[in-house]
Amino acid sequence: MQERGDGGAREASGRRARGELESDVLAALWAADGPLTAGQVREALRGDLAYTTVLTILSRLHDKEMLVRHREGRGYAYEPVRDEASHTAQRMRSLLEGGSDREAVLTRFVSELSEQDEHVLHQLLGHDTRTGDDRSAGRA
Repeated sequence: MQERGDGGAREASGRRARGELESDVLAALWAADGPLTAGQVREALRGDLAYTTVLTILSRLHDKEMLVRHREGRGYAYEPVRDEASHTAQRMRSLLEGGSDREAVLTRFVSELSEQDEHVLHQLLGHDTRTGDDRSAGRA
């Protein structure tokens, strides 16, 4: 069972939902102007997390090759390998590839887009921003 009290998914026990802490740590790092130490990440997160908990999450994200770390004093400063948009796009691609019916997933995804997102998608599909070519020009 999950509750939504402070904007994030929570289990009935009050604990964070699976993966929420990793997402919070990544968000703090994306919002930073540069690499952060575990202590700086802890300060950026809401709640009263133990330093060791933050350090464990940073180590796990590093092991998953989602973060790089640089020696800073006796510890490390961490930064994301990819920006938030690249990370989210990779997750979306992974979910799409994991589905058994790619067309059904894409159809459902597109049908649930906001009008604004649909407009952006039409623009992206109709115009190649890398070359300036109109992709739809050769289509019937």
